[in-house]
Amino acid sequence: MVIFIDDKPVKIISKKKFQHLHGSDFDTIIDARLEQLNEKKLKGHVIVLNTSAATIEKFFRLLGAAKDFEYQSIVFIVDDKEAIEEQIKSYYRVVKAAGGVVFNHENKILMMHRLGKWDLPKGKRDDDEKSKDTAVREVAEECNITVVLGEKICTTWHTYAMGGSRILKRTKWYRMNCIDDSEMRPQLEEDIEELQWMDDKQIQKALLNSYSSIRFVFDELRKREKEL
Repeated sequence: MVIFIDDKPVKIISKKKFQHLHGSDFDTIIDARLEQLNEKKLKGHVIVLNTSAATIEKFFRLLGAAKDFEYQSIVFIVDDKEAIEEQIKSYYRVVKAAGGVVFNHENKILMMHRLGKWDLPKGKRDDDEKSKDTAVREVAEECNITVVLGEKICTTWHTYAMGGSRILKRTKWYRMNCIDDSEMRPQLEEDIEELQWMDDKQIQKALLNSYSSIRFVFDELRKREKEL
């Protein structure tokens, strides 16, 4: 599980997969059995070994108290991954959403400019709606195009604040093919300013002004393409 908190990746990894990591990938190594977390230690790319529920609780208390952390990413190594993930979810109101990476016949991908950032079309799931249906509906509403649903790419989690509440949004992402963009237009009431079909070079430039969670979606998409 990767959660983007304030657009910074926080990863939860079980000890079983710990052997695939390398110490040289991190600026700071903390052993939670030997030392407590504090704001001064959380700098650069951080890995926290022997993470417990108390370690996670301490981290989120620090998040609530500190104005700005200097860390760029954090990896927590845990015994019980599922339990830790449920603990983290309990700190937020979970909102479910779905979206799409849409390809056209030229193999270009549809990007949208919203609130000063390049983004992908997505939206909240209605009650009793399947995520696949949400993804297709939201793409149609935000872009006014017709698509055919493909395979699932990945799931992202990111946090934000709304009306005094802490929100954790879970978004399921699907690959899609556009079959009609003749009346494509941005949904202005959703603050979408521009829609643009982009090739690989344009996408790389756009991702410089995007979100870490969106860059993660593209990373997962490319991994899947290499596997085919």
